[in-house]
Amino acid sequence: MDTVFLLNSLWVMISAVLVILMIGGFILLETGSTRMKNAGHIAGKTILTFGISSIVFWAVGYGLIFGEGNSILGFSDFFYSGYDVEGLGLSGSVFFLFQLAFAGISITIAFGGFAERAKLSVYVVFALLFSVLVYPFIAHWIWGGGWLAEHGKQDFAGSTVVHLTGAMAALAATLLLKPRIGKYNQDGSANKIEGHNLVFTALSVLFLWVGWFGFNAGSTVSVDGAFFGFVALNTNLAAAAGTIAALAISWIVMGKADIPMMLNGTLAGLVAITASCAFVDTWAAVVIGLVAGILVFYSIRFFESKKIDDPIFALSVHGAAGVWGTLSTGFFATPELATVGKPGLFYGGGFDQLGVQALGVLVSGAFAFIVSYLILLGMKTAMNGLRVTEEEENIGLDISEHGNYGYPEFVNIEASIRESSSAHRSENPSLVTQRPSIN
Repeated sequence: MDTVFLLNSLWVMISAVLVILMIGGFILLETGSTRMKNAGHIAGKTILTFGISSIVFWAVGYGLIFGEGNSILGFSDFFYSGYDVEGLGLSGSVFFLFQLAFAGISITIAFGGFAERAKLSVYVVFALLFSVLVYPFIAHWIWGGGWLAEHGKQDFAGSTVVHLTGAMAALAATLLLKPRIGKYNQDGSANKIEGHNLVFTALSVLFLWVGWFGFNAGSTVSVDGAFFGFVALNTNLAAAAGTIAALAISWIVMGKADIPMMLNGTLAGLVAITASCAFVDTWAAVVIGLVAGILVFYSIRFFESKKIDDPIFALSVHGAAGVWGTLSTGFFATPELATVGKPGLFYGGGFDQLGVQALGVLVSGAFAFIVSYLILLGMKTAMNGLRVTEEEENIGLDISEHGNYGYPEFVNIEASIRESSSAHRSENPSLVTQRPSIN
């Protein structure tokens, strides 16, 4: 067997594993950014929905994206059997697994808009329908030889296909589910609902940063010329620039160096460079990351002012940064690196590529939002609502949806304190004790 074929297969297999491990990063990100009473639910539903998306991708998703068809959708290669694709240059099974990982990441992003208030059954049904009716269309249009690919749409590793698509589904969910209890006051002002573990959130960003080397550099699907090293370099530079920019702008505007905002800036830089990592020079990667870090700060404030409750900031990190990242190639793509489409505006390419990029953002974003909204609206009617009851939301989804807590030892400690306090009060009626609560 050809050595290059084996090396390509090995490299993409390693990259697929890195991308799948990003699911762990998202578990820590969403868990750390939300309250303790929902931690077990968030961790469990993330694994469950990745399992659902994997089976759906095997059954129909891969065929809808990469199967023979027309410019809108593929119509072959369902129930993938592990065959090799002629001319692919690597194992077909490895390529399949790599693409499956991307589909799983997109639905994970979408579920950020459901956090702390959606029923478990809603996650299950939407994971199935999103994996058939939303993601495959956009992925086929751009990566599967569809009509946007025919126009030269540049999206190397998925700022649009994965991140914007997931974010628009999250927006649809957020609008239909409404804000969490206690997020907004009657005068419209917002309350800050703190996540329960900032260390988890920081660790998640580190895991995602490392996983992104599989996400972006792995999308070369080849070891030829070691071009994956250049892609990885651009990825790292953009992440670093986004980190610094988000911390700096929060420090300047708010007077405090906001750690969660800095972490969002890291992710925004990674999302933004995902479309352009193979098409731009290193200096442009830094600029793209810097803009993403500033953009995510103002985007988060904008959505909050509009009473759109986005617990893990998916709309800003993956949506706003995904839009910017997609458009950025229309400015910065170089003649030497633009193997797809045309050079950007700053390299003599005019507005042609920028127009193609804008078209891709508009159509893909609108499609993902409208179809996701209609799916969820239908589910809302058929399933007697998308949201848990007020009582269930208050006690937390761990206990209301699963019957146990993600942190059972804290519940036991709380119960002991409650019993001790009750006994102490009965002996000393004049004493008033405030019971701590799981938050």
